[in-house]
Amino acid sequence: MSIHIAAQPGDIADTILLPGDPLRAQWIAENFLESPVRYNTVRNMFGFTGTYEGNRVSVQGTGMGVPSLSIYVNELFRDYGVQTAIRVGTCGGLAGTQLRDVVIAMTSSTDSGTNRRMTGGLDYAPVANYELLEKAVQSARTQDLNFHVGGIATMDLFYDDSNAVQVLESLGVLALEMETSGLYTLAAKYRRRALTICTVSDMVATHEATDSQEREQGFRAMVKVALDAAFN
Repeated sequence: MSIHIAAQPGDIADTILLPGDPLRAQWIAENFLESPVRYNTVRNMFGFTGTYEGNRVSVQGTGMGVPSLSIYVNELFRDYGVQTAIRVGTCGGLAGTQLRDVVIAMTSSTDSGTNRRMTGGLDYAPVANYELLEKAVQSARTQDLNFHVGGIATMDLFYDDSNAVQVLESLGVLALEMETSGLYTLAAKYRRRALTICTVSDMVATHEATDSQEREQGFRAMVKVALDAAFN
């Protein structure tokens, strides 16, 4: 067992989905996995392992923000040998996106200090695994989804009164969230595969938003894209 994950060796699959919300992890396990077994309840950050179309896969909640996600991803990569990690989360949409659109992140800008701490002060630009990204795009096209591929931004502040959003939007950033930069940097450190697929849960400018139940239990298409990327 690691400090924050009470799984035994072998309990966690090589491929894992990473929603922020532990209740979304439970919903994914119950609605997509065959014979799911819960391996973690520490801090109510649920983790499950089951199969999808004959492929063994896990799903683990990570909480909100780079610091929380980094705890779980470090332990998953280092202690449990996870090779492929796909974040399935929500994001705030910027210009060109609409509510419930799917965003596939090629890279993630950030105002977090995590990357600089990990790279000795460099402005490292973390990127997705291209193979996963290509397969995710193919799945989104097959499902005829409204989707976007490009750069997003991982921000430390959910409530931000600065002009950062306007600057990012002017540079073509598609969406805001709070975890991906940390995930991609850790994947580079450990030489693992990572991808983020998000659903637009609210629009930053207009404040149009989905409700908490839809954010917890909806967004089925996003999960299907992630599983297709991992196994097809």
